Amino acid sequence: MSREIYDEDHEAFRASVKEFLDREVTPHLDDYAEGHGLSREFWLAAGKQGFLGLEIPEEYGGSEAGDYRFNAVLTEELAKVNMTLPSCVGIHADITVPYLVHLTNDEQRARWLPKAASGEILTAIGMTEPGGGSDLANLKTTAVRDGDDWVINGSKTFITNGGSADIVLVAARTSPEKKAKGISLFAVDTTLPGFSVGRVLDKVGQDESDTAELAFEDVRVSNDDLVGPLDTGFISMMQFLPQERLGSAITNLAHAAQILEETIQYAKDRKAFGQPIGSFQHNSFLMAELVTQIEVTQAYVDQCVMKHTRQELTAVDAAKAKWWTSQVQNEVLDHCVQLHGGYGYMNEYRVARAWRDARVSKIWAGSNEIMKMLIGRDLGFQ
Repeated sequence: MSREIYDEDHEAFRASVKEFLDREVTPHLDDYAEGHGLSREFWLAAGKQGFLGLEIPEEYGGSEAGDYRFNAVLTEELAKVNMTLPSCVGIHADITVPYLVHLTNDEQRARWLPKAASGEILTAIGMTEPGGGSDLANLKTTAVRDGDDWVINGSKTFITNGGSADIVLVAARTSPEKKAKGISLFAVDTTLPGFSVGRVLDKVGQDESDTAELAFEDVRVSNDDLVGPLDTGFISMMQFLPQERLGSAITNLAHAAQILEETIQYAKDRKAFGQPIGSFQHNSFLMAELVTQIEVTQAYVDQCVMKHTRQELTAVDAAKAKWWTSQVQNEVLDHCVQLHGGYGYMNEYRVARAWRDARVSKIWAGSNEIMKMLIGRDLGFQ
């Protein structure tokens, strides 16, 4: 089924993203995997193309597209190449940068945004903690006032871009007695004394991402590094999470759709018992089911994209999109592996790497269980 949410400008942008990926990214994917992170050259090249500044005002070096569909196009094309790319780029440009755009003052914007748009500054967001997982209200990291400064102590884990970020937006407890209402956000320069990167984590998939543990030991930041009003960090995180979850949904679906398309071609080319394996009734029925799953899900995600473009997307609808697409993605890719037979279990085949990379989509950006809890609450269940 044809999609109707994009116009000529979006498709022209898509063509420029594809050309960039073919030229600058695809030839280096093995290097990114071996190095467990995207190179600084990648970030500078993406910044030069304007891909990192879609949320950033023009006066600070961005394009301020004002139309989330451009973000969606970029995410889709990155996901078609490799699921790790939209994860890393999204954390920087789609998730962390909006905090720095909407919650900061003019001095802070001038300090951070131009280099974030150019790729000279790479950002990450420090929410998840070793003992907390998806429970953001129970953060243990603290920021204690000391004169005009704040002293941060604690740790974060599973931080995408954590091994190479220049600025980490850190959620810390500033008023413990207020519980969830006592959390604030700080932009922490990773060159500050007391900040350290622990392990770059050895994951099952997504080798191209430098997912890391971060430690804060008496890290001193100034009040000028406070992002947003004091003690409003949890509220801000809840406001910005729908965009993160929608970005995850777009990634999940575009990634699965691309691998399914390649699998369908494989089923036409691969022969067994003297005929293409796709011609066997079981396989043809299966692929019919998978294509339908993808296209029906795409219709919902496209509606979410349009809702978000109009600033109408609710947190509950974003949660639905996030959990459902991750479920569909993992089911589709598992069948794609099976259709490839023994080759589907070989890392040299894209389908095997895609299958590994996708498993985390049911966990990150809030686990699927948390998504269902949010939806259940909306239905009136506590």
